[in-house]
Amino acid sequence: MSIDKKEHIIDAAIELFAEKGFEGTSIRELAAKAEVNLAMVNYYFGSKDKLFEAMVEHKVSFMRGRIEDLEKDKTITELEKMDLIIEGYVERFLSQPEFHKVLQQEMLVSQREEMHNKVIGIFSQNTHNITSIIEKGIRKKIFKKVDAQLTFATLIGTINQVLMSKSMCNVLTGKDPHFNPYKDEHFKKRLINHLKQILRDHLLLH
Repeated sequence: MSIDKKEHIIDAAIELFAEKGFEGTSIRELAAKAEVNLAMVNYYFGSKDKLFEAMVEHKVSFMRGRIEDLEKDKTITELEKMDLIIEGYVERFLSQPEFHKVLQQEMLVSQREEMHNKVIGIFSQNTHNITSIIEKGIRKKIFKKVDAQLTFATLIGTINQVLMSKSMCNVLTGKDPHFNPYKDEHFKKRLINHLKQILRDHLLLH
């Protein structure tokens, strides 16, 4: 099976999960949406849970590579690295709002503990690398002695909250209910600048 076909099935799954929820979507519907044989979906993913895990791994791996490269980069400061991480996450999250909606909806449910643990494991390397950057900044006395893990959670939590409701975003920004803030460059820059300001106020020694 080609990577393109695999991505196509994953994209179809995101659309259906966003529309009908994980529980409300069957493998048969996924196959029909992706226009592939039901046996093909079962063969390559094994189950709906495994498809969900593959979907998360596929989407997370892009940022993982970027974050790993940043962590090793000795030419820029820890603050510059965090700025680039914020830019990368906002760009990535706002370009894929349906995926993150599906992810948040599913992770709020506790019915599938094994799958949830595996999904958290997929995210854990990114979390580890980013907190490592913050902790290095603390050791260099660039940053205050903050809780690195919760600092990361604050950044991601703010982005997730924005993605939870397009309507709420439009209330906060005074836009028409039909306006799509996720495709608006001004809103994206506003969110990036807001997170960078939070980070500076929270981290930098004065």
